[in-house]
Amino acid sequence: MWFKNLQLYRLPTPWNVDLAKLDEQLARGEFVKCPSNQPMSRGWTSPRKDGALIYSNNRQWLVTLAVEQRLLPSSVVNEVALERAELMEAQQGYAPGRKQMKEIKERVTEELMPRAFTRKRSSFVWIDPQNGWFIVDAASPAKAEEVIEHLRHCLDEFPLKPLHTQLSPQSAMADWLAGGEAPAGFTIDCDCELKAAGEEKSAVRYVRHPLGDEVSAEIKAHLAAGKLPTKLALTWDERISFVLTEKLEIKRLAFLDILKEAAEKSVERADEQFDADFALMTGELARFLPQLVEALGGEIVEGEPVAAVTAVVSPINSAPVNSAPVNNDLPPWEA
Repeated sequence: MWFKNLQLYRLPTPWNVDLAKLDEQLARGEFVKCPSNQPMSRGWTSPRKDGALIYSNNRQWLVTLAVEQRLLPSSVVNEVALERAELMEAQQGYAPGRKQMKEIKERVTEELMPRAFTRKRSSFVWIDPQNGWFIVDAASPAKAEEVIEHLRHCLDEFPLKPLHTQLSPQSAMADWLAGGEAPAGFTIDCDCELKAAGEEKSAVRYVRHPLGDEVSAEIKAHLAAGKLPTKLALTWDERISFVLTEKLEIKRLAFLDILKEAAEKSVERADEQFDADFALMTGELARFLPQLVEALGGEIVEGEPVAAVTAVVSPINSAPVNSAPVNNDLPPWEA
């Protein structure tokens, strides 16, 4: 049940939506198995496998999008289509044209689709209606957009917005690395990636490498040369480790063993473990996310002016590290 990646979005605070009404609207897009003639099917399933489309615990909600896909590699379609094209050429004395070849591939796809294997995956979504958090456990924005698109299809109203902070993650990470210290409550761990902004996109990566004084000097030299951080491993409050990316994504999220042990000790029956894990996870994230936003200069609220932030000067060659406020790019559905 523990989330591994976080794609962060905001809802109105609070999001005044009736739970029963939300459940009714989700039922419009409930999951059904992928038909034999379709490449994909998606819909909402029960997080607890008890039939309920929304799992609710202490005013925190969990929903699950299931996606089932038929696996029909294009190489297989092309191989069968080529065999048929060769047979047609032998029969009619000339090779099929481009239009005819396209029709052959379409017919082959239709014939092979019902025999293709299927693969099913799930994406979990945590909704905190009181504090306006909408968090998708997904490794990429594309997977999160898949969830959001289906929600927009089902709900009458869905006022979702991307999270914007006063400082871009990239400029904030550059400041932390240039100063050799993370903001209060956070510590810098052993993974870091820096990339140049030029056409060559040269990159430097430190993986499981202690970022001590010697490495810190190297990183400052890279910053002075124009490279900027795209990933930085951090730990919050000695309870959660994660990798922050330039796009304000949380990757490789890990709740430290002491938290999971606490969840295991708090239950007596196996069927209570899900409840305990979810309650502990959401409780920790509800404390962690506001502190992360604060470390990035605070949230930009619509209608409020962006605070002015001066450039931070790197100690290496006095090269400026740009820390001017930068809004994260809007996702496709807001463009």
